[in-house]
Amino acid sequence: MFNQTKNVKRIVSISAAAVCMIASLHIAPLDDYVAVAADKTMTAFEITENMKIGWNLGNTLDATIKEKDGTYPHCGTETEEAWGCPKANQTLFDALKAKGFNTVRIPTTWFQHLDSNDNIDQDWLARVKEVVDYGIKNDMYIILNVHHEEWINRKDLVNAYDVIKPRLLKIWSQVAEEFKDYDQHLIFECMNEPRAVGTDWEWWAAEAVPECDVINKLEHDFVDLIRSTDGPYAKTRLLMLPGYCASAEQTFLKAIDLPDDDYLAVSVHAYTPYDFTMNTKVADHSVFTGAYAQNLSDTLQGMRDIFLDKDVPVVIGEMGTSNFDNTEARLDWTNLYFTTAKKYGIPCCLWDNNIVSNPKDPGECHGYIDRESGQWHEASLPIINKMMEIMSDDSIKWGSERKIPSYTHQDLSSGTVFRDKAVEIDASKSKTYENTTPGQEISWAELEGKEVAIKYTGTTPLLAFSDASYGNWTEFKPYVVDEANGIAYYLVSKQLPAAWDNLSTVNHMQARTDKVTTIEKIVILDAPEVEIEVEVDKTKKYKIDFANAQADDNLILIFKGEPNTITNGCVGFNGDGWEQVEWKGTTDANGDLIVKIPVSKFPAGLTSAECQIWYQPELVDMLDYNFGAEETTTTT
Repeated sequence: MFNQTKNVKRIVSISAAAVCMIASLHIAPLDDYVAVAADKTMTAFEITENMKIGWNLGNTLDATIKEKDGTYPHCGTETEEAWGCPKANQTLFDALKAKGFNTVRIPTTWFQHLDSNDNIDQDWLARVKEVVDYGIKNDMYIILNVHHEEWINRKDLVNAYDVIKPRLLKIWSQVAEEFKDYDQHLIFECMNEPRAVGTDWEWWAAEAVPECDVINKLEHDFVDLIRSTDGPYAKTRLLMLPGYCASAEQTFLKAIDLPDDDYLAVSVHAYTPYDFTMNTKVADHSVFTGAYAQNLSDTLQGMRDIFLDKDVPVVIGEMGTSNFDNTEARLDWTNLYFTTAKKYGIPCCLWDNNIVSNPKDPGECHGYIDRESGQWHEASLPIINKMMEIMSDDSIKWGSERKIPSYTHQDLSSGTVFRDKAVEIDASKSKTYENTTPGQEISWAELEGKEVAIKYTGTTPLLAFSDASYGNWTEFKPYVVDEANGIAYYLVSKQLPAAWDNLSTVNHMQARTDKVTTIEKIVILDAPEVEIEVEVDKTKKYKIDFANAQADDNLILIFKGEPNTITNGCVGFNGDGWEQVEWKGTTDANGDLIVKIPVSKFPAGLTSAECQIWYQPELVDMLDYNFGAEETTTTT
């Protein structure tokens, strides 16, 4: 992990200041522009605040040409237009600046422009420099990176460190030399979305943790290289470092190991939530639902809690929502995204691939501006205007909520001990109920006006409540975590009433884990006087009467929702504690879903159970259930 005690230094060295004075005397002709030094050396957080809001020159300098046999030939500057985008020009950058964008990310692919010794073709380097200068001339911040590099994004990434390192450093040593006199307005981003292409864990699964170690080593090498290069800004240039596939998932964010350096920012890509922003399997994108909003809020808060609170800047290098002809919903998404990011102090760079409409792939429509005329496309102009409205709203203060709120808690030693026997819980052992602590009885009278503290190591646990038969299972995330002491706090006095209809039926309290956690102690404390946003449990729950079930029957669940909507859940019952049979499926083109579960999956003599819908509960409902042997087309 990164050094949690490191602070951003705000000291301007005398030698750097002297270099600035000398550099400022240089007068460069417009056709060979070299950035004039800033008046003072900015801190990393001053740079990210000045970046404000950014735009991506997507599918342009990052475009590649692939032969029919799957190989990539050596190419010249013609790759810039290979994916259908016009050549970048000053008019485009002027229009971006006039609209309010202060940062342009320039994704750049290098491998098709290298000779056998990994030397960059001078024509390509000159063209990249020309495009960078379009923004530098406008006093904009420019992010230059290594993008779409097929030799980095590879199936054997976990074993490829020794192969990747020399080429990566050779490219960056040449780029650093070419741009060494550009001041802090030029930012280097080590890689784009480094990942194990073609594996089951290419994008999302936590199994990619070994690959995270390779990425961390490469990025340490990158930082060491840039800091050792010649140039007045080698030590103070902001460097952006992504985690595995630049994912915003907390598993991957926590796996990032940052070097001890004051001019680093974590690079994240967050097309969040994906089901709303890009997923074509979701038929209806017309509503930015409460569940979507919670997902987005949780994602951004994760960046705040893991990095910003510890004085590490974050830059969202790619984000956006495809145009599904759903302007109002996109405006709701934009409002929450940019308001929250501004309060946290996170500059966001909008992805633009120059595609305005594509009926064959509507999830990839991220075109906002005519790149030749500089005119904004009417369909997405309201989105751009909403972004700029938020950025210019003085009532929303940049970075005002960068730090986790500070709370004063009662000491654990003075609270009421609920559990003091240490136990390891493991999500992989759910079939033997070892993913939770043993069920212990509790009543609302013992919880009213209280918070619960869990001292733990490992994955942050969830706090769960259920009734006497272990039904109505309801879980909560902590509202704050004391990472230094390994204590998670749950404000149940406010969280539980918002999620539970009849508090007199609360009967059990347990801790559960999504990975592996050691629960050391659970203590009930007096609740502090704080206001928190209570996340309401949106799980839908339906009672099922098993009185007429036969041993050779199937339990047939009938659901209705939006067409092509992914959903999942369980049928739970009180066996040896709470037990459940999980199900998942996708509604068809008519919005129908039938799930069949053999009755033999449930214990003999069961009288009642509870069907729960977990995912997309706002879009899917259970209409009915029955018992029988009907064949269905849906697998469990």
